[in-house]
Amino acid sequence: METSGGIQASLAGRYALALFELARDGKPVPGGVEGTLDSVAASLATLRMALAESADLRTLTTSPLVGRDDAAKAIAAVAASLGIDSLTTKTLGVLAENRRLAQIPNIIRAFETLLSAYRGETRAEVTSAFPLTKTQQTALAKQLKTRTGRDMALDLTVDPAIMGGLIVKMGSQMIDSSLRTRLNKLAQAMRG
Repeated sequence: METSGGIQASLAGRYALALFELARDGKPVPGGVEGTLDSVAASLATLRMALAESADLRTLTTSPLVGRDDAAKAIAAVAASLGIDSLTTKTLGVLAENRRLAQIPNIIRAFETLLSAYRGETRAEVTSAFPLTKTQQTALAKQLKTRTGRDMALDLTVDPAIMGGLIVKMGSQMIDSSLRTRLNKLAQAMRG
């Protein structure tokens, strides 16, 4: 699989690439840990949601006051409570030992980019005012596939400030149908 030089050049990219290759190959790593792409991807999605929802977890991953041993024990307990697969848990342990837990969000993004390229998908960042249902996500992915001709993987974000509608970013393209943007355009038109 060809990976972009940008992913390999970054610190998070190197960790993501190592995790991706181990999961893709499904080979045991030292300690007998084994994973698959789907289980690692699901674990990383769970971890991303936990980071978004838990201030304590964000503090654990970013605080310089937490020592290596304490961070390793805490992240192992978090991984166990979230049901994270063994390969991702082992990777989190390595990150804790190397004081790199703050890189988790970047590693998740890089892993998802690698996974999408491997699967022949295009990633789309979708911002909505409210969480999208599975039906809405499927319909949106289908519409974007019709527009681009490629399968779509959606990275969903909720931002109540857009008031309604969607903002979709695919590479350098952006489709902004948010209510906030429409109201701003209307206000500018009324000013003349």
